[in-house]
Amino acid sequence: MNSTMRTIRPAWLAAVGIVTAAIGWTATELTSRASLALPVLPLSSLITMGLIVVVCLVLGFKVRRWRDGKRDKVLDPLLAARTVVLAQACAYAGAVLFGWHTGILLDQFPTIAMRADLAVIWQMVTLMAGAVVMVVVGVVVERFCKLPPEDNEPTTKTRPKHDGRGEEEFA
Repeated sequence: MNSTMRTIRPAWLAAVGIVTAAIGWTATELTSRASLALPVLPLSSLITMGLIVVVCLVLGFKVRRWRDGKRDKVLDPLLAARTVVLAQACAYAGAVLFGWHTGILLDQFPTIAMRADLAVIWQMVTLMAGAVVMVVVGVVVERFCKLPPEDNEPTTKTRPKHDGRGEEEFA
């Protein structure tokens, strides 16, 4: 992974989820007041989420295999960089989807006992589970793309040895 590219920070994922939950809750309040349907993704969106996860995993395993020493083929650095970006996008998209549906669910929670049909509640829970899978896969695949430290790179700087002539060298 490029040293200038930052790794996913769990705190940022949590922040994205919390902010998106607030936005989802607000959107649900507004749509309820306007007598509109809940702003929930259809279950068919799980297909798209699943495809993203599968592509991310396939590319991630390809990079991991190369990283772990199976280097019979040259790894395209652009493919590795795109894999990291895809992994990060997968994690953040999962955080957004999880937060959005959590906000809607929190808004609907007081009325669950009055609902005759709980299908939309189970739909939201299912989408939230799919979002968690996206976050986990994104974080794991990003870790696949991280190169281990080189053996020949010193971990700390060594100070020059004193040669005994009475003069000290300062680093």
